[in-house]
Amino acid sequence: MKQLVTVERFCLISHIVSMAFGLAGLLLILPNPELILSLSPLGQNFFQSSMAFGGVVYILFGAAAVGIYAYRTLGLWHWLTFMLPAVFISLTSELMGTSTGFPFGHYAYLSGLGYKIAGLVPFTIPLSWFYLGFVAYLIARAGLATRQIPSWLGNVGACGLGALLLTSWDFVLDPAMSQTAVPFWEWQQPGAFFGMPYQNFAGWMGTGALFMSVAAFLWRKKPLELQREQLALPMAVYFSNFAFAAIMSIAAGIWIPVFLGILLGIIPAVTLWSMAQTAPVPIDTQKTGANLKSEITIASVNVALK
Repeated sequence: MKQLVTVERFCLISHIVSMAFGLAGLLLILPNPELILSLSPLGQNFFQSSMAFGGVVYILFGAAAVGIYAYRTLGLWHWLTFMLPAVFISLTSELMGTSTGFPFGHYAYLSGLGYKIAGLVPFTIPLSWFYLGFVAYLIARAGLATRQIPSWLGNVGACGLGALLLTSWDFVLDPAMSQTAVPFWEWQQPGAFFGMPYQNFAGWMGTGALFMSVAAFLWRKKPLELQREQLALPMAVYFSNFAFAAIMSIAAGIWIPVFLGILLGIIPAVTLWSMAQTAPVPIDTQKTGANLKSEITIASVNVALK
C-alpha cells in the first residue's frame, strides 16, 4: 500500500508540474520566439517535444493519479464502475459531437492531445472526463452524505452538483484552449459565449450527469461513506486544473468565464468539502484523553492538599 501511495503522489506531482510547464511554454516562450532561438539545439528539441506531447502527458498523469487513488481508497469495484461508464459515455458524446454537432455543437480537435480515435477524438479526452468527473462527483457526494438527507436524494444531488463542478471547469478551460496561440480544438459553429455555443454547456452537464448517474446506480450495491480527510487528492486535482484553465483565460484577457467558474465551481467545491463528515476520533484516543484529564485533576488535588 505504501508503494501505491508513493506512485500516486508521484503521478499527482507530475500532473501539476506538467501543467505548469505547459503554461510556461504557451504563455512565455511561444509569444517570444527569440527565447526559442536562444536555446541550444537540445533545448529546442525538448521544447518542441514538450509542446507536441505536453497535453498528452499531463492528462495521462492526472488519470493515473486519480485511478490509483480510487483503487487505493475506494477499491477496485468503485474505481472501475465509475471509470468505464465515464470513458465510454464521454467518448460516445465526443464522437457524436465531432461528427454531428450533438450534444456540444460543431467543433473539431486539432493536434496536441494524442492519437485520435476514428480520426476525430484524441484518446486522452475520455481520460480527462474520467479523472475530472470522478473528483467532481466525489466532492459532491461527500458533501451531501449527511444523515438528514435521504440517500436517494443525496445521490441525485451528487450527480447534479458533480456535473455542475465539471461544467464550471469547462467554462474556464474551453474559451482559452480554443483561442490560444496554439489551439487544441476549434469551433466550427461560433457561439455567443466567447466563441462557444451555449449548447456546449448543456452537453457537458448532460454527459457528466449521465455517467455519474450510472456510477451512482452501480455503487448502490456497495455503499460507501466518504470523509473530508479522503478529499485531499480530489480537491488538489480540481483546484490545480481550475488554476491551469483560469491562468490561460486571464492571459487571453477572458475574465468573465473565470468569475463564473469561481462562482459555480470553486465556491461550491469548498462548501461541499466543509460539509463532508470528518473521521471519528478513535476510541483509544478518547480514552487516553480522558485518562490524561483524570490524572491532571488528581495531581491538582494532591498539590492543593499539600
